[in-house]
Amino acid sequence: MPQMPPRSETQDEAAADVEGFKEDLGPFVVAAETTRMPMVFTDAKQAENSIIFANDSFISLIGYERNEVLGQGFNFVLASATDAEPLAAIKAGFEEGFYRGPDVCCRRKDGSAFWAGIYISPVRDESGDTVQHFASLVDLTRYKDEQARSGALIDELNDRVRNMLAAVQSIVTQAFRKGTDPTATREFIALRIAALSRSHALLAHGDWGRAGLRDIVDNALEPFTSGGGRSGRYVVTGDDIRFSPKRALALGIALHELVLNAVIHGALSNDSGSIMVSWRRVSKPAGDRLILVWHEKDGPSVTPASKKGFGSRVIEDGLAHELEATVHLDYPSQGVVCTIDMAFPRDHRDE
Repeated sequence: MPQMPPRSETQDEAAADVEGFKEDLGPFVVAAETTRMPMVFTDAKQAENSIIFANDSFISLIGYERNEVLGQGFNFVLASATDAEPLAAIKAGFEEGFYRGPDVCCRRKDGSAFWAGIYISPVRDESGDTVQHFASLVDLTRYKDEQARSGALIDELNDRVRNMLAAVQSIVTQAFRKGTDPTATREFIALRIAALSRSHALLAHGDWGRAGLRDIVDNALEPFTSGGGRSGRYVVTGDDIRFSPKRALALGIALHELVLNAVIHGALSNDSGSIMVSWRRVSKPAGDRLILVWHEKDGPSVTPASKKGFGSRVIEDGLAHELEATVHLDYPSQGVVCTIDMAFPRDHRDE
């Protein structure tokens, strides 16, 4: 909480002169009292421009009692961390009679900050001398907060675009490494970019908040199981754990590679195979882990590939980096089993 200076003789005099001040300015003060805009009048004869009148809106905004405000120099309401430039500009504004300068950070009695635009105008007597200053404040806190949020969103969007372009670049590079058949290359690229697009659509639907694991799994499997006689051939079990956008994208891409392999070589390549996806939380001394198991059964007999392909690299290397995960791919005769042991998402319910 800001420390108030001790009450001074100036403050006592200001409190005593308020009624006289109201009489001098008459209807103008009445209007200032009733407006919703925070306003004060200061004594131009005082070097610190002591406040001699503050309306209810100003008192409500800063949280002080009126008797704590009257007699204080105008700058008492400014935050101690306010830059020297706006402080100098405000001082010059009082000296010159007019001010509309940079927005400044102010401090309430409870210590909370708010941003304000400050406007200063002179009040002159009959001879033209400046006897008071009239200062009004516009609370810009909500605007500044929105501005900060917009900046953060733009930064986050830039990160996502860079990550997406890097993923597309990797997909295209791998596609051309696989061979020279234009049709196969086009299909390889199209399928994986479509998976990226679905993952982005899932996150955008939730305003780029956290995505549920069940939705991530369904998003990967459903396009390949909703037709062609594959309907109802996968089962998902587990509590709905929430993933951050970055982790959700990484997991979604890995699951897409698993389901694509199942369609071409595994449980979804025949009429009887099925897939079970399950997960559980496991407590360990180093921190909780999330164990996800992809289990295919009743598909064609499978054997490990002679060398690691693009899909295996995406699953093993990508998840190790993005999810702090270890991945085990096993090939029993009844179907592929992929076990992903990853760090349990922090604050998965709140973010």
